[in-house]
Amino acid sequence: MEDLQTNPLYEQVIDGLLENNYSIVDGFFSPEEVFALRADLLSKYEEDSFKKSAIGHNADEHIADAVRGDFILWLDETSAGVERIFLDKIADFAEYLNRTCYMGIRQKEFHYALYPEGTFYKRHLDNFHNSNSRKLSLICYLNTENWNEELGGQLAIYIPKPDGSEETISINPVQGRVVVFESQLLEHEVMPVRQPRLSITGWLKTSN
Repeated sequence: MEDLQTNPLYEQVIDGLLENNYSIVDGFFSPEEVFALRADLLSKYEEDSFKKSAIGHNADEHIADAVRGDFILWLDETSAGVERIFLDKIADFAEYLNRTCYMGIRQKEFHYALYPEGTFYKRHLDNFHNSNSRKLSLICYLNTENWNEELGGQLAIYIPKPDGSEETISINPVQGRVVVFESQLLEHEVMPVRQPRLSITGWLKTSN
């Protein structure tokens, strides 16, 4: 018989999405898991494995420093390395969403991201004009424990209101925090950073 036991951590994410179209969760990964992922990111960055991020999609893709300044490395779904800590947990989370919320998640794509000092990512929506496959955006922060507001790098999410105005939610990228939000609905940006900012960023996607 299928195990229908609920997962309180996953339910916390779902509750936030249902109420606000976004969710902020601390403790999604253990401190030990976060430390291992952070070390793996830094090791690969020092090996010069990252590439400068771009904007656009397929033939329209191009580098635009005035829009975003991060460096990225895509995670390999077939890898047996440290990134499996993240990928296996996200696969379990996606399966839970499909089983309990019928979300139709079929694909996942994630990358390590490092924002050097002084960089940012201007306000944008995660979905491309010619594709609506990105359903949920997910970010896991791998910064140092003493990250504070003076270091910048906050994630600003813009929440539209019925009267045409909007509310801005500012999220500090503290170590181990996971943010999940509706890719097709919420515009957001990364504020300028004053210290290198580390994360895993990506999307849970449908087949559309």
